[in-house]
Amino acid sequence: MDEVRTQLSRSEAEQWLAEHAITSVRVEGTNLDGTLIGKNVSVAKFLSGLESGFAFADIAAFGLDLGNVAYFGFAMPPWRTNMGDIFLRVDTTTLCVWEPGRASVIGDFWTADGKPLSACPRHALRRAMTGAGEQGYGIKVAVEMEATVFEESLQQARLRGYRDLTPLGGAAGACYVLAKSGDWDAYMRAVVARLDELAIPWEAWNDEAASGQVELNLAIGDPLTVADRWVRARQVMREVADRLGHSVTFMAKWCDEFGQASHLNLSLERDGANAFYAPDGPSELMTHFLGGVMASMPGTTSLAMPWITSYRRLVDLEGPPTTVSWGVGNKTTAIRAVVGHPAYSRIEYRVPGSDSNVYLVLAAVIGTGLAGVDQRREPPPPSDLMAWRLPAGAERLPRTMTTAAEALAGDKALSAALGQELIDYWIGTRRWEWLTYHRHGGGPDSDLTGWEARRYFELA
Repeated sequence: MDEVRTQLSRSEAEQWLAEHAITSVRVEGTNLDGTLIGKNVSVAKFLSGLESGFAFADIAAFGLDLGNVAYFGFAMPPWRTNMGDIFLRVDTTTLCVWEPGRASVIGDFWTADGKPLSACPRHALRRAMTGAGEQGYGIKVAVEMEATVFEESLQQARLRGYRDLTPLGGAAGACYVLAKSGDWDAYMRAVVARLDELAIPWEAWNDEAASGQVELNLAIGDPLTVADRWVRARQVMREVADRLGHSVTFMAKWCDEFGQASHLNLSLERDGANAFYAPDGPSELMTHFLGGVMASMPGTTSLAMPWITSYRRLVDLEGPPTTVSWGVGNKTTAIRAVVGHPAYSRIEYRVPGSDSNVYLVLAAVIGTGLAGVDQRREPPPPSDLMAWRLPAGAERLPRTMTTAAEALAGDKALSAALGQELIDYWIGTRRWEWLTYHRHGGGPDSDLTGWEARRYFELA
């Protein structure tokens, strides 16, 4: 795949499209829910919209829930009247050949009067990166993606209501098992071959703890580039599954077995060196960054675990963190600090589910971490014990969507990092989701419901 690395002028874009025999371009963006949305436009339309952007109805892009129902009772300030257009302005550094004759390009959403749309996750991440740059820091991140693949096609899964499906690869569910059937290996080999075609660098893949589950590790890069690769890698996994007659889900917990995560690894750089490194443990900078992230962890959980099903992961001893905790090399805590190596020293943020929006979570973690650096905030003591249920009285992560939203509403650091408009609108959408779940028969103590499967299997 040829991918553009610098912003193109109109004439340069026209030449690139001609050289690659492109007849249509898919212009893409990501909404608050992490869903890849967009339009397919002709070459002429694409060229004409390079500066002006491409019009999207604001309610369709950001004002509908996953059931295609409009939110009522709250709105972004510009949307309180006539449901006008917003505009996707493409970032030609992401322009690539997606398939013969069709290009793909990712963009950001802007208002009609030329302001960044406050609900746009890509803008939120840009804002966090700008803040880091102003303080003299570069940022490196990497993403670990988890998903579950099934023998059944997506059409068959729909007919079954996304229930009673057969995990691809057999019943072996212990992590790293190689005794998988050939169809599982064929699927993942096809996925990484497609990633190679698209120049999306990956580092490793393996089976995870549950049957049919895979972990795919994307290579390190700057936050915006890695988030763009993440959303495209999810699209690749879906397209390859469909081509091979299978289905795949990023639901945080599609059944009563193990859940699925999206771990984020992050470090700061100064003058090209890893500023989180110190020979004897976490650097002072890492310590203060941790202090900021830890202080806002309950509120950030609303972003890291966005859906009803997300909170079903929070089961002690099943892998996901359940407490507001951190530790050096401790994978039972919410944050694992990796120390002692000038290249690899980092934090691993282990709270997010596989259904989270990586743009938003990265923006929150970077923003609150930098606030901790600015305030020289100290984190709580690290844990070197199993952090599930320990120590006695330890603060637990929010257990429901509404309690997480309440924590987010009261967190000033997150409001400063993401902007109050985005925070208020996000909280409105989460409360709406909670009410919708209850209107369809769900309850606080309900087992995994068919409503959740139908709502989240394809779109989360």
